Amino acid sequence: MIKRNFLLLGIFLMVVTVVKAQQNDPVLFTVENTPVHQSEFVYIYSKTNGEKADFSKKSLDEYLDLYIKFKLKVQKAKALRLDTIPQLKNELAGYRRQLADSYLIDKEVTDKLIREAYDHSTYDVDISHILIAVKQDPTADEEKAAYDKAMAAKQRIAKGEDFAAVAKEVSDDKSAAKNGGHIGYVTALFPKGFYQLEVAAYKQPLKTLSDPIRTDIGYHILKVNEKRPARGEIEAAHILLRSDETNGDQMKKRIDSIYQALKAGADFETLAKTHSQDSRTAPKGGYIGFFGINKFTPDFEGAAFALTSDGEISQPFQSSVGWHIVKRISRPGIQPYDISKSRLEGLVKADPRFEASKTAMVEKIKKEGNLKEYPSVREEYAATLNDTFLTFRWKPVKSELPDKTLLTLGSDFKVSLVDFVDYMERASRKRIRKGADISIPEVVNELYADFLNENCMKFEETQLEKKYPDFKSLMREYEEGILLFEATKMLIWDKASKDTVGLADFYQKIYGKYRWEPRAVTSIYRLNKSAADQIAAVRDFAASHGSSETLEKFNTGEIPVLSVEKKTFERSRNPDLKGMEWKAGALSQTEDNAKNQVLKFLKIEEILPESMKTLDEARGYVVADYQDYLEEQWVEQLRNEYSVKVDQKVFDKMVKK
Repeated sequence: MIKRNFLLLGIFLMVVTVVKAQQNDPVLFTVENTPVHQSEFVYIYSKTNGEKADFSKKSLDEYLDLYIKFKLKVQKAKALRLDTIPQLKNELAGYRRQLADSYLIDKEVTDKLIREAYDHSTYDVDISHILIAVKQDPTADEEKAAYDKAMAAKQRIAKGEDFAAVAKEVSDDKSAAKNGGHIGYVTALFPKGFYQLEVAAYKQPLKTLSDPIRTDIGYHILKVNEKRPARGEIEAAHILLRSDETNGDQMKKRIDSIYQALKAGADFETLAKTHSQDSRTAPKGGYIGFFGINKFTPDFEGAAFALTSDGEISQPFQSSVGWHIVKRISRPGIQPYDISKSRLEGLVKADPRFEASKTAMVEKIKKEGNLKEYPSVREEYAATLNDTFLTFRWKPVKSELPDKTLLTLGSDFKVSLVDFVDYMERASRKRIRKGADISIPEVVNELYADFLNENCMKFEETQLEKKYPDFKSLMREYEEGILLFEATKMLIWDKASKDTVGLADFYQKIYGKYRWEPRAVTSIYRLNKSAADQIAAVRDFAASHGSSETLEKFNTGEIPVLSVEKKTFERSRNPDLKGMEWKAGALSQTEDNAKNQVLKFLKIEEILPESMKTLDEARGYVVADYQDYLEEQWVEQLRNEYSVKVDQKVFDKMVKK
């Protein structure tokens, strides 16, 4: 009885889950009991219409009709079993491989790092740190000693000692002797190798101490003092008068004089070229360009960023190098994510954080995929190898290998020893290069590490449809697109072009649609510019003679200078005919074609009245219209063949206006 109650409870919970899923993503319509959910329709509607996807009733009605037609055709393609054709299956598999290769890295690494970098870059953080340096390739004891020293420094501060005093005493950052470990305001992205410090700087609560943070140079104890909206970048120019103890008063008077001239309307660029003692910027009217925080001294940076409008000029102020007046040219501010994304992508991919995140992703895949390894299989095989393994001559006999599993992921992803041996054979350059420094078992182990990572990625790619709805939608789009193309080609396009009887019957049904406008049969004369002095004579003779006679008269030398081309044009479709008298014998103006080095004019030989086009003359247009006609007939046939049911309540809830 208890078991029966648990079974009933399980069924009830399963039904509730299904009902909730249906409520969250209801079926919008069905084609012969094949459901199309609201999420699918909204996805494709939004993607197709872009900014015009306003979810108005008119727009949704129009697109729903189109999408139902599309799904009817896909239904027919599947009924014809086009999805079982090996060529199409291979094409779809190839597309999936291409898409999956980049999709997983983009979703799990690139996109996340770019978003994180952007979020970081919207703030500046004021930080202090204590560095306990660690040499490259430290021993375990050296690593532990550095960590313990960093923890000891933290504990001293936590017990009440002054941060700056401890930093001056123990920090391996040489600047700590002067600044007590206070770095000041910094912004993302931190220098290469300091990603973990950056993450902590943006996540750690203010005024607190971090545990030791490992970077490429050692362990850091971090304190975040303040946080502010990022200053971003500013575009500026300046005038500099250098000063020291001997000329300070004199330079102060001169900078004040320049400032008064600027207030009176003098041109900043002219004064900068004349008076500024910054040899790098003075020739450019004082132009510095764009800069962000920590590019210049704090007093210069503060004065520049304090300016509130473009064109504004600061009062004279003194820095460590002299007296300045700064002019703000522009300050774009932090750009929206969509604009910043492409710039940040390049920075992120060039940073070690990218490879570190890929490594972390693989470790996550191993854990979530419940990786199981059988190292004894690898070790037993490695023991059978000799020195030939480290040469190009190594050719394993894979048919003689034992059928043993090397690793598994998930419930059904298995990798065999044969797969690994095949990989090692293909990785010949890597195998030989590694073998120059380490033993055969060590080479096998290093190759296995790469092989394992590669297969973790392959396994995860098999899970993409389950984990990422967007990927599933892309694959559905491509698969249905292939099926639609093949079905339309077979039933519409090929028929329209090959069915000569049907095409002729269709032409008769719409006879009168394809007409010629009034046309002119023309001769197009082209005279080489080497004989340009004869153009008047050519025109006069051509006006009263045929083209053959004209060519015979003027092509008397070994190299012909005159050519004639016969063409028939509709009156409205040739600009050369515009402005000409519409009668036989009329000549156009002479056109000088400098590119081809010829003089050209037209002669109307005959006027053809408006007339009907024959089937051969209008074939391209007739075939296109016949295709449209066949498609309309096909859709009507499909509507009769397959039932379509639309849930009006679901549709009405999508309408926004």
